[in-house]
Amino acid sequence: MIFTAYADGRLCLPARTARCVLGKGGVVAAADKREGDEASPAGTWPLRLILYRPDRGGPPTTRLPNRALAPHDGWCDAPDDPNYNRLVPLPYPVRAERLWREDGLYDVIAVLGHNDAPVVPGAGSAIFLHVARADFAPTRGCVAMARPDLEALLAAASPGDALAISLRPAL
Repeated sequence: MIFTAYADGRLCLPARTARCVLGKGGVVAAADKREGDEASPAGTWPLRLILYRPDRGGPPTTRLPNRALAPHDGWCDAPDDPNYNRLVPLPYPVRAERLWREDGLYDVIAVLGHNDAPVVPGAGSAIFLHVARADFAPTRGCVAMARPDLEALLAAASPGDALAISLRPAL
């Protein structure tokens, strides 16, 4: 199954449409995606792995591979590092984003298969599907949605499913 997030802020679930938010830099062609541009990459990205905060609820209901986050988990966003766009332990010797956040945005994360096979340095990292801010403020390139909607998507997802990010508005 392919779930589709549209540039106008709608994401299609199996039985309904949910609100979502994309990158502050808009949606760009995947070939044009660059580290730090705050844009969401257009394309169809496999749902690779679910990460969740175990202190803020158990694992989400899903058939996708999942793993509990730990306070020392990070995601390398330094293009010159061999672990660029990979899960890393913190502290890490180069720039890495902390995944154990206090604001709740990363309480549930679906890691999207953007720029991971092969990894191209500088072509964008840490493109996730995660919990949206209460005001649905734009992300730094991810797709975000209300936690109940995210959990509904994960419950419907199976291995091999993907999230498409579309440049076009929903029909």
